Amino acid sequence: MKLQRYGTIACLALAATLGLSACGSDNNEPASGASASGSAAAVDCATGTLNAQGSSAQKNAMAEWIKAYQQKCQGTTINYEASGSGAGIQAFIAGTADFAGSDSALKPEEQPQADAKCVGGKAIHLPMVIGPVAVAYNVSGVDNLQLKPATLAKIFAGKVTKWDDATIKADNPEAKLPATTIQTVHRSDESGTTDNFTKYLSKTAESDWTLGNAKAWKAPGGTGAKGSDGVASKVKGADGAIGYMEWSFAENAGLKMSKIGNGNGEFAALTAEAAGKTIAGAAVEGQGDDLKLKIDYNTKEAGAYPIVLATYEIVCSKGLAADKLKLVKGLLGHAASAEGQASLTELGYAPLPETVRTKVETAVKNLS
Repeated sequence: MKLQRYGTIACLALAATLGLSACGSDNNEPASGASASGSAAAVDCATGTLNAQGSSAQKNAMAEWIKAYQQKCQGTTINYEASGSGAGIQAFIAGTADFAGSDSALKPEEQPQADAKCVGGKAIHLPMVIGPVAVAYNVSGVDNLQLKPATLAKIFAGKVTKWDDATIKADNPEAKLPATTIQTVHRSDESGTTDNFTKYLSKTAESDWTLGNAKAWKAPGGTGAKGSDGVASKVKGADGAIGYMEWSFAENAGLKMSKIGNGNGEFAALTAEAAGKTIAGAAVEGQGDDLKLKIDYNTKEAGAYPIVLATYEIVCSKGLAADKLKLVKGLLGHAASAEGQASLTELGYAPLPETVRTKVETAVKNLS
């Protein structure tokens, strides 16, 4: 499916599910100074250079926001390196990144280290991108794969090694499965996508996945690849391969995606509406402007696709240098706007629920 067509479908579905105030179009530039929501577009322009890094899952979203902001604000240079969530957090702690992109929240031991970089404030989490995690596969002759959480866990733990294994057959009774060896592909770099994927497995198939969750891949075997784009490339290039990646990368690579069993006992295809049903049930568990989300991977909502992640911008609530502060607020303010969020639908992302988006927008305005 072309991403342009996808964007229209996604926006319509998510608008109903999440209460979005606006949808994107082929032209993301507002007419006559109006934003996507119909009000005047207010962009807080600044000049100078901003350096950030982290999540590769949000790379395409960040590229879109940076392009739009720089077009509106001349004299601005913004660099975002898709180095992975773990590297992004470490760069923020080391002071070499003005903010970090991460697909998972700071660990308890990382929070005080990050806070130390924020004079008079704390490091907070601002969810900017909702990225469903696709389980993409490349198996000759198999077009409509469906996998229960336990089956998925056994595959990635190396307990099921052939595509015609009885466990996979039980999930796909009508499919003609080949005896091809399964080649699992995982992230080689520390990644919030890995953290969320393994969290899903540990929450839904704990007896078959005993490795817990972490940014670093812990299961034996398989092939590692750097970044979501690297995983997608490996899967596309090997018959028998299966891997996890953020949805937009599976879409861009033209990969087939498995239906996934949810807590309601259904096999749900990855669609905007199905992902939106899980997103809508996420709770904000942070305090004040710290907007960490808690996702229910065992959601029993009918038709819900359960593997979704929230990608955060980790930034100081206070303490940024004045020149950096205006740039951070300008860029992230655009990203959190109705216009900025609407632009994501054409890239294979799910916009923030409006109730969350407005909280993020307020939190950005409160940065000082």
